[in-house]
Amino acid sequence: MLENYLRTQLKKKKILLMTHMVLGYPSFEASMDLIDTMVHAGVDLIELQIPFSEPIADGPVILRANQESLKRGATVEKCLDFAADATLRFHIPFLIMTYYNILFKYGVEAFVARMAKTGLKGAIVPDLPPEEGHEYLKSMSDHALSPVLIFSPTTPLARMQYLSDFAKGFVYCVARKGVTGAKTDFTLALDDYLAQCRKASPLPLAVGFGLKEKADVDYLTGKADIAVIGTQTIRIMEKDGIDAVGDFIQGLR
Repeated sequence: MLENYLRTQLKKKKILLMTHMVLGYPSFEASMDLIDTMVHAGVDLIELQIPFSEPIADGPVILRANQESLKRGATVEKCLDFAADATLRFHIPFLIMTYYNILFKYGVEAFVARMAKTGLKGAIVPDLPPEEGHEYLKSMSDHALSPVLIFSPTTPLARMQYLSDFAKGFVYCVARKGVTGAKTDFTLALDDYLAQCRKASPLPLAVGFGLKEKADVDYLTGKADIAVIGTQTIRIMEKDGIDAVGDFIQGLR
């Protein structure tokens, strides 16, 4: 199970690294090269985003990557085939990140069964609350996959505890209000928020939205279990190429 893997890795490292990538951007071949680079640079798990036309949680960099991938012919089937290839090639866990419309159109049970068949370990579906996700949560449980749920700085403690009851693997703690990619201030307010997240859930805590440098990862060490790097890796890939992403990731430790 995903949580067991994370607990084992946390015995070896003070904080884990999870990266995020948009499948098919700039191409599926480049996506596989990027995974290879990130795995060899030491990431502990990777979030594979199936591109969607209206990714409401994502900022302009990831939004553009979604649009370009779709424009270049990415489909759900291509993404799932790609994920199956990646799980065979690399030893780390992979998760799907996407929006509920993808699951709804594909068929929730069929999508989750396909995830399990491809070797994926879990999924992040940010626009699906548990009140509306009974079929999804049941299917994930039936296939021994981890539904990763989300806390935000505006989530009350009671709501966090409720969400934690449905989550498996880890909880994704959004570092600030807004969309991905903008600057996050690492302050005492974030400390208090993460302390509340820790109080609300026994699961490992991942923190994302706005992490850009080693100082951010250092700040989270001891406060969270997983640092999530997404937009910054895309910026670096676009500016300096895939190899530069590997150098960047190695420098985060």
